Amino acid sequence: MARSAAAGRPNQRSMNFKGSSKRLIAQFKPERVTVFAMLLVGVPSVALSVLGPKILGEATDLIFAGLVGRQFPDGATREQVIADMRAKGEDGVGVLSGMDFTPGKGIDSGAVGSVVLLALGVFLLAGLLMAVATRLSNRAINQTVFRMRGEVQAKLSRLPLSYFDTRQRGEVLSRATNDLDNINQVLQQTMGQLINSLFTIVGVLGMMFWISPLLALVALITVPLSAVVAMRVGKRSQPLFAQQWKSTGKLNGHIEEMYTGHSLVKAFGREEASALAFAEHNEALYRAGFKAQFNSGLMQPLMFFVSNLNYVLVAVVGGLRVASGALSIGEVQAFIQYSRQISQPLTQVASMANMVQSGVASAERIFELLDAEELSPEPGSSAGSAGLKASGSAGLKGSVSFENVSFRYDSDRPLIEDLSLTVAPGQTVAIVGPTGAGKTTLVNLLMRFYELTGGRITVDGVDISQMPREELRADIGMVLQDTWLFGGTIADNIAYGSARSVTRHEIEEAARAAHADRFIRTLPDGYDTILDDEGAGVSAGEKQLITIARAFISHPVILVLDEATSSVDTRTEALIQKAMAQLAHGRTSFVVAHRLSTIRDADTILVMEHGSIVEQGTHEKLLAAGGAYARLYKAQFEQVAAAAD
Repeated sequence: MARSAAAGRPNQRSMNFKGSSKRLIAQFKPERVTVFAMLLVGVPSVALSVLGPKILGEATDLIFAGLVGRQFPDGATREQVIADMRAKGEDGVGVLSGMDFTPGKGIDSGAVGSVVLLALGVFLLAGLLMAVATRLSNRAINQTVFRMRGEVQAKLSRLPLSYFDTRQRGEVLSRATNDLDNINQVLQQTMGQLINSLFTIVGVLGMMFWISPLLALVALITVPLSAVVAMRVGKRSQPLFAQQWKSTGKLNGHIEEMYTGHSLVKAFGREEASALAFAEHNEALYRAGFKAQFNSGLMQPLMFFVSNLNYVLVAVVGGLRVASGALSIGEVQAFIQYSRQISQPLTQVASMANMVQSGVASAERIFELLDAEELSPEPGSSAGSAGLKASGSAGLKGSVSFENVSFRYDSDRPLIEDLSLTVAPGQTVAIVGPTGAGKTTLVNLLMRFYELTGGRITVDGVDISQMPREELRADIGMVLQDTWLFGGTIADNIAYGSARSVTRHEIEEAARAAHADRFIRTLPDGYDTILDDEGAGVSAGEKQLITIARAFISHPVILVLDEATSSVDTRTEALIQKAMAQLAHGRTSFVVAHRLSTIRDADTILVMEHGSIVEQGTHEKLLAAGGAYARLYKAQFEQVAAAAD
């Protein structure tokens, strides 16, 4: 499914229940052996359960026949007793004509006991087989959801940054967590029961037609009514469940944003506004959930009414059939049990409709994520990538060339047009310009975070679009303005920059190069200090030093620093500049800078405006030219002077 403008709001339309249901069922294809084994065990289990009432009906007939038989004198035959009663015009002849009794003989305890033991054995074996079927069902479900989680995780790694740029992180996380959990829960609660119910309906119908085709037809009168109820309620509930999970995603997105930025929320006094927004999202979720649950909840009482209607019809017609001698009391008893037995799975299937609709709504959200447009396919074993692999990082020189590069986030809004630039190996290139000029976009294109609209970028003469992204990025070290640390030790966070296993000595060397070693050793546990995902316990500048050390340990051929020193003090910045000079020796470096004083020694300074390079040269030459760079430098100098005053 190609991504469109509506991709960010997938649930504003009605849910494609049929298509999503089929696709969800298709997810069980790798578990077909387990599912087949479950069916192989489940069928005899249901068959035995269905056979139970018929056996108990025979026990009822034996007991009733004993009670009737002992009321008549011994020595006469059944036929003689019935003929005598008919001649005298006594009541109950029709009932006795459908009963196999022996005059003068009471209840045969041995026969009744044998039938009851047989029934108990049948129900026990049915229960054991059902337990095995349930275990197989749970295995198939857990394996399937396990595989779906893996697919979602792999998909997230293949999605372009543009996908996340247009969506709340919390909403994406809601799909990867809440929706998958809901699918798992729904499948656990409905799959085995649904299959068991369907088999039960088929088996019970067979027994009902075997006992009495007429009563079976009477019992089936209410089935079309049940189907109409299920279809009408289900049709109304489907879009409501879709809206419920959409509202869940919005609420999670808001909570994630407010939790991540809670310090800013407090700093700007936006607690009340945040609480009001939460209340609005919470109210929307409440309304959507209430409507969905209420509408789908109507299913069970309506089906219960239909079931009782069925019971009344069977009881009346069955009583008439017993009175006429066409059926025995035990057969009618068994039939009434079957009537209840078929009503129960029908009611269960109907009551599961709300859970099934909820699960399919979540499945559709997962499938929309899985169908989202991915990054362009990685190249095969082309000549360019083969040459890169052959040379490896050790042979990579770091020559970078932008050739008539064009890029736009939106197709109708150009950002970079026909940009050309050549950077020699080992050069340091500083990129400056006003906000929105395209500075960060330029380095993002080099990293292949976004694909070009036109032109090409080469590294050592090889088009980067022909290089596997993983190999390209393995040779580029990047430090962003926004620091990112994960929950773990400081040593683990630094080692994260290397794809290979690194020693503690290498970690400490990288920290010393980034001038982070000193403050790390002042911490209670040093390099083993545990950080949370927000880096609590260290300052913003110290977090930046850790991320710079992470870049150092990767030993990059090309270095990208995007406002890397914006969060550190002047003294630390000076230390980092020295370390950067050492690190940049023999490496190609791209430095996106806001403070122009930090890039005076760059080999080339690029001044960007509106996606184009308007000036380039050294610091001295650009100042002498009196152009855009000189204006920027003068403006910053005046700001510093004003701050000093």
